[in-house]
Amino acid sequence: MDTYKASKAPASTGGLFELEDIVSKYGQPILSYCHGILRNYHDAQDAVQITFIKAHTKRAHYRENISLSAWLYRIAYNTCIDILRKRWIGISNWKKEPADEGSYQMDEQYMHDTLSDALSRLSAKDRALVFNRVIDGMSYEELAEIYKTSEAALRKRYERAKKKLATFLEKEKER
Repeated sequence: MDTYKASKAPASTGGLFELEDIVSKYGQPILSYCHGILRNYHDAQDAVQITFIKAHTKRAHYRENISLSAWLYRIAYNTCIDILRKRWIGISNWKKEPADEGSYQMDEQYMHDTLSDALSRLSAKDRALVFNRVIDGMSYEELAEIYKTSEAALRKRYERAKKKLATFLEKEKER
């Protein structure tokens, strides 16, 4: 289990040495996770920065009985939900909006448009769960720490999300 202990560096650094290590270890996985939820690369980058700032400023609240990755993913999840609330645009409309000039379309890089469209129809909560299970390969035990719910409830929610995805993909295939 990863832990976020008090820094052995001089007190004036405020644990910045540890923060650098944590960002290098978890930065890319959390960026992928945030992009999966937000479906916008620039917003995902912002979410990652906010996540690590929150983690650093609230490091005194970290409890060592929770894995560091679960704690960081929980902060990232809440940050993404906050961004979605502020944006207040219907998820189904994201794909229809014209892309900003020079914007990075990450879904074209690693995901077929059909799957991307199907994922966009899921709620942010379900999409986050699918990304945690499939992309990050997290166990239900780890997910229970992140989402603060039972493993059984997460299994059921994941099964429902998979069925929704399958239905969306089947409908698209029939077109």
